[in-house]
Amino acid sequence: MKQTIVIMAALLLSFSVRAQSLEEGKKMYQYERYESAKKMLAPLAETNPMANYYLGLSELALDHPDQAGAIFSKYPEDNANMAGLARVAFTKGNIAEGTRLANIVASKAKKKEVAPLELAADAINYTKGGNYQQAIDWYEEALKKDGDNMELRIALGDAYQHLQTGGGKAASNYEAVTERDPKNSLAFSRVGALWYAAKNYNLALENYSKAKEADSSNPLPYRDLANAYFWTGKYDLAKQNIEKYLQLSDKSTDDLINYANILYLSKDYERATQVTQDLINKGVAKPGLYGILGFSQFESKDYANALTNVRRYLDTQDPAKVTSYDLIQYAKILAANNQTDSANVYFNLAVSKDTSSDKSDIYRQIAEGFKTAKDYGKSAEWYNKLITAYPDAAPIDYFWAGAMFYYSKNYPSAAKAFEQMENRYPDQPSAIYWRGRVAAAQDEEAKTCEASPYYKRWLDTVGANYDKTSDLMYAYQYLALCAFNKGDNPTTKLYMDKIEAIDPNNSFLKQLKDAMAKPAGKGK
Repeated sequence: MKQTIVIMAALLLSFSVRAQSLEEGKKMYQYERYESAKKMLAPLAETNPMANYYLGLSELALDHPDQAGAIFSKYPEDNANMAGLARVAFTKGNIAEGTRLANIVASKAKKKEVAPLELAADAINYTKGGNYQQAIDWYEEALKKDGDNMELRIALGDAYQHLQTGGGKAASNYEAVTERDPKNSLAFSRVGALWYAAKNYNLALENYSKAKEADSSNPLPYRDLANAYFWTGKYDLAKQNIEKYLQLSDKSTDDLINYANILYLSKDYERATQVTQDLINKGVAKPGLYGILGFSQFESKDYANALTNVRRYLDTQDPAKVTSYDLIQYAKILAANNQTDSANVYFNLAVSKDTSSDKSDIYRQIAEGFKTAKDYGKSAEWYNKLITAYPDAAPIDYFWAGAMFYYSKNYPSAAKAFEQMENRYPDQPSAIYWRGRVAAAQDEEAKTCEASPYYKRWLDTVGANYDKTSDLMYAYQYLALCAFNKGDNPTTKLYMDKIEAIDPNNSFLKQLKDAMAKPAGKGK
């Protein structure tokens, strides 16, 4: 009897350890630690179909569909592994086979059973090509049987995100989980991701922080916090969190690519270049690596190598994964390599690819790209598009529209832009000053004095304590020359004294003094 009890206890203990290991392996898979998941699950997979299923999912997540298919095929009649085979079919583009297998799995759900429905729905939800509404229907049918299943709620939220108008229902399902289970790190991460996609980075940070607090061993919130901190301009915090992410992750190739990406985003271009170059030297040839490397080289002003690597990135990357940001950065690199016509083509492609209703930021980035490349004419065109499409644009946008027209010597357009700036932002005296600069550029010898009213009004506006001497010097010299040409010596002397107070050795001042010293009619 005692021996039987001992044997029973040992079996129970062994079962408990295996169950615990399965849960840990599953957790590693959910936390995207796929190599760790494989190590935990491989010994169990020989006798445990569910461990085998998550082992196959880990291979699939590592882009090894053939290996995953071989693993799932060990238990071809098991619901989970059949669902795994459906995922492999979807991954390989065989939509009909994937759908057939998912339907078989779902049909095996008995009266109170939810697992087949969940597995079938997961097969569609976490791959491409299936009917996402069918997945939603299966999840909702399963929830009618087991409304307390938090995994189902998260999966249903994920499925709703595939629908164009499903964001609200996705949020409702995630929040239902966080309300019931404040320690559910995955659910908080999902809520954070919704806010991140909506560009509400403060609420994204709040929920990512809750995900981290719910389970400090989950690496994903640290990665997500790093991304969100980047968008709020807190680059040091972005780097701190990506370093923590790297500590907790498997340090796989994808983990290191994520790390390099945040290094790039947080402006540590030297380190980002080093990490990506090390991976390439080890034989890693993923497209994203060349993108990070090239963009980092561009920011380090290594324009030739930047062009080579970003071209390789665009040539090898799935076109669906190329973002408008990628195209803008590539166009900037083209412009920096004096290929401005090609740059303009890619800037326009970036605008057409951008799906946001407000395109002011992308217009601004394009204008700044041409400004950096010193193609002031094209920069002016894009700044002008910005202020035309978005009249409520900031004063600085109006300023740069006018300034770029000015530096490209398109003075009529410059005058119009600065006039628009003054009308919309009458509290910005720089608009008046630059209207004077534009008028003076068209009257270099101060014969017509068309700039005088603007300069005088500007000087009255900024007052006696204005301290930007370079601006004052432009105004004083023009006004002095204008007065001299009119034969108004007292006014000429007034502005000459102001010039001398700023720079007693000013060459213009010396020339004007010499001119005034000559007798009338002499020296012509």
